[in-house]
Parts: sequence; structure tokens; C-alpha cells
Amino acid sequence: MTAILLLALWFGYQSLFGSSDTASYQTVTVTRGNIEQTVTALGSIQPKDYVDVGAQVSGQLQKVYVEIGDTVKKGQLLAEIDPSVYESQVEAAQAGLAKLQAQLQGEEATYELKKIQYRRYLNLRKQNAVSQDTLDQARAEMKQSAAQIASYKAQIDQQKSTLKGDEANLGYTKIFAPMSGTVVSQTTLEGQTVVSSQSATEIMTISNLDTMTVEAEVAEADVNKLKVGMPVYFTTLGMSGTRWRSTVRQIKPTPTTENDVVLYTVLIDIPNPERKLMIDMTAQVFFLLGEAKDTLMVPVNAVKTDAGGNAYVMVMRNGQPEKQAVEAGLKNRINIQIKSGLTEGDKVVTGTFGATSGNGSGRRRPGFL
Repeated sequence: MTAILLLALWFGYQSLFGSSDTASYQTVTVTRGNIEQTVTALGSIQPKDYVDVGAQVSGQLQKVYVEIGDTVKKGQLLAEIDPSVYESQVEAAQAGLAKLQAQLQGEEATYELKKIQYRRYLNLRKQNAVSQDTLDQARAEMKQSAAQIASYKAQIDQQKSTLKGDEANLGYTKIFAPMSGTVVSQTTLEGQTVVSSQSATEIMTISNLDTMTVEAEVAEADVNKLKVGMPVYFTTLGMSGTRWRSTVRQIKPTPTTENDVVLYTVLIDIPNPERKLMIDMTAQVFFLLGEAKDTLMVPVNAVKTDAGGNAYVMVMRNGQPEKQAVEAGLKNRINIQIKSGLTEGDKVVTGTFGATSGNGSGRRRPGFL
């Protein structure tokens, strides 16, 4: 009876205070699934095609015929600037042209008279009926009239050019849509005065919302992994469950720098027939470097590398971990593809829990090796 009691006390002591090398292993099961290797970036959604509609002449914006959100056709009248000043300029130019044309006609009549007189004096000179001075004077007057005709013709051409410019300015008071699309903004309101100097004053913006472009900002460490035509998909904040798939259209060579980070703009076009994608939406972009479907995979921290650079995992067999060489493939931040070395259902070690302290308290070992 005493021996049994002592034996029980010894086991109790060992349980409470004795050291133990027994460890329990954290394991995961090898499963099948899909894995992607991607480069991620943030971007904003903008219309692929748009135009800023501006005023080429100054004046009061007399009438605006469209509103933000309206769909317009190419050539449609959008707005009008007060044309009164330009109408008066056209009228003045037309009057000036008419005056010059009348002067030309009068000078042409004078020239014909001077030419007849010169011919008469020429015949009379042959008969010594007039002096040589009289003949020379008639010739000079004829040539002077011809020169005046040439001057009037040049002034008429100049006036026609002026009139053409004035008519163009008058035409610019009517502002037409340069492309079909949707009015997405209006910066000048009806009744405001627009002042056109060296550049056109913007009145509104028209965008084609049928095709949008994602402008993704990619870090310089990742941009060399991308190429034109590679597959890409993105999600938006409001539709996180929807993947929009496309390809890379362009990688702009000139970067921008934000907070000492060098970023390159990558353009991705996407059809938008239902108009679900809207201007300035934020996109989470995934550039697809590689993809494997229905493949074996394990967590990234389950795969180790030995001194020779060979990949391996620790597989549980008969309750004990055994080193198993594997061929690893694609990986992301969570999982890694296993091409060979494991089968579906195997248990691989990701860490251990063990009772290692002399006072019997359990303490976790963060890793197996």
C-alpha cells in the first residue's frame, strides 16, 4: 500500500515539476486549389477618351444648352457666346471689302481711259502732232493707274483675309461638341464671361464612358516584372466581389515621385457598356505574373530551404516529422504551389508547441527548425 502511494506521488511530481521533451506539432493538410502570383497596385479609373471643350473667343456665355450627365452627339450645339461684337466686326469687314472693290472698279475704268489716251498720243507723236513729254506723261499716268489697280487688289485680298478671320470668330461664338459622349463637368456657367487669351478657356468636359482606363501606380521595384499585353484584373471598393479582367495597354516611361517613392503609371483599358465603372473610382489592381489551377499547395511558412537551396517540408509520418524534399512553384503571400514531393491529404508541419520549462508551464516554440 505504501509503495503504491509513493508511486502515485512520484508521477504527480513529474507531472507538475518534471521536465518533458514531448512536443506537439502544428500541422496543416496539403490541399488542392488555385494559386496566383501577382504584382499589386492601386489605381484610379478615368475615361479613355475625353475632351475639354473650350471657348476660342471672349465674351459673355449667353446660353448653355446641356447639363452635366447629358449625352451629346458630335456636332451638337452646346453653348453660345454673345455674338454682337463679332457680328459688328464682320459687318465692318464686309463694308471695307465692298469699298475696296468699288475703288478697284473705278481705278480699272481710269486705267482704260489712260490706256486709250496713251495710244492716241502715241499715234499723234508719230505724226509729230504732240511732244515727247506729253507722250511720256500719258505713259506714266497709265502705269500709275495699273499700279493702283494692283494695290487695290492686294488690299482686297487682305480685307478678305480679315473678313474670313472675323467670320471664323463669329462662328466660334457657337460651341459645338467635338466628339460624342457624356458631359461630365461644367466649369463655366451661363452668364459668366469667358476670356480667351493664348489658350482656350474650358467650359465643359465631354467623356466617352463606354471604355474606361485604369491608371495604376506601380512601384519601381515591380515595374520591370510587367509587360504590355499581360493579363490583369482589378476590383473596386463598391464591388469588391467583381473582378474586371483586361490586359496592360501601356507602361508610361516617365515616373512620378510621391513621398520619395518612385511610381510608374500603367494603363489598363476596360469596356464599360453598363456604366458601372465611374470616374475617379479607386481600383485594387492585380498584374498576373503566373497562375496555377487545381494544384497542390501549402502555407508559405511550411516550406524551408536547405544550405544547397533545395526546398523541403517536414511531413508527419507515424506521429513523427520527417524531412521531405519538394518541388515548389508559384507562391503568393499566403500559399505556395507544390509540384512534386507531396500528395493531397499529407500533413506538413508549420510549427510546434512543447513543454520545455522545468516548472511544467507550456511554452510555444514559434517554429519547427
